[in-house]
Amino acid sequence: MIKYIGSKRTLIPAIVGIIDELPDVRSVIDLFSGTSRVGHALKKRGYQVFANDHNAYAAALARCYIQADRNDIERDAMLLIDELRSLRGTPGYFTEQYCTLARYIQPKNGERIDAIRDAIAAKSLGPELEAVLLVSLMEAADRVDSTTGLQMAYLKSWAPRSHNDLELRMPDVLPRARCGKGQAHHGEAIDAARTLTADVAYLDPPYNQHSYLGNYHIWETLVRWDRPEVYGVARKRIDCKTRRSPFNSKQAIHQALADVAQAIQAPILIVSFSDEGYITRDALEEMLATRGSVITLEHDCKRYVGAQIGIHNPAGEKVGTISHLRNREYLFVAGPADRIERISHISHCGAAAHT
Repeated sequence: MIKYIGSKRTLIPAIVGIIDELPDVRSVIDLFSGTSRVGHALKKRGYQVFANDHNAYAAALARCYIQADRNDIERDAMLLIDELRSLRGTPGYFTEQYCTLARYIQPKNGERIDAIRDAIAAKSLGPELEAVLLVSLMEAADRVDSTTGLQMAYLKSWAPRSHNDLELRMPDVLPRARCGKGQAHHGEAIDAARTLTADVAYLDPPYNQHSYLGNYHIWETLVRWDRPEVYGVARKRIDCKTRRSPFNSKQAIHQALADVAQAIQAPILIVSFSDEGYITRDALEEMLATRGSVITLEHDCKRYVGAQIGIHNPAGEKVGTISHLRNREYLFVAGPADRIERISHISHCGAAAHT
């Protein structure tokens, strides 16, 4: 899956372990699905997953990894991927913006991305099959990019992986989960919270100023294929200035998360948050206490790679100092005491449990 700030890859065993310990769980809402790593792991475990995200690239990832089922799409997807692999590159919007005017991806690969994406658009495929092809292309581009994992900037010199040739692969699409077919939704969190229903809801909201749209604007454009107006050295989509999330606002996040926590249609909530977020642990525990008892699991984790590298000026010179290399990630579990008491002993990945 694509490189992603805030990825819960290392926390997946703890998240899945918590849900496995809860009684009578068949379905899970993943309200801020992102790369769908968590939802994919839950589907693999057999749970029916309802994924949601307001970014188009994340919705495409969810249609591929949560909604699409291997038996339904594998044969057609493999045939189409083989066909797309044979296409010669044709320079277009993507090559100009992200390979020539910027240096995210080498032009030879940008030209193939242009040709492949145009071909996918021309086929007018069903949403699940199209999503599998888009994810194949997105992940292929991610493997040959020249960034630290964010699209706020590109490296001063080409990354070694960027010299490799773009290679389409079949994404790891799973068979249908034993508890039912998953769904991918594309909307605001509060709207999904009011309409989706499940046994458990997993919430992994943005928690500080870092906007996922701004950090992954190229994937948004690759999926939407809308050739947007762009700005700045990073060639960001112009709507990065207007599509603001309340979860990226220090003033708005508390109310936004409280509204979602109250609206969610599930008896048990699992909330992932960080000590680098705008809401303190104490405040989150108080907020979630309106849903019942609260158990907090604490994990010590490495910070994302950009934070470990530090800040550089436009000349490529390092400025300032790195404040810290590790942070605490929290998993808050809220719900009826008799249903969540069994998870208080969990200590995956060295987690410490607190009630």
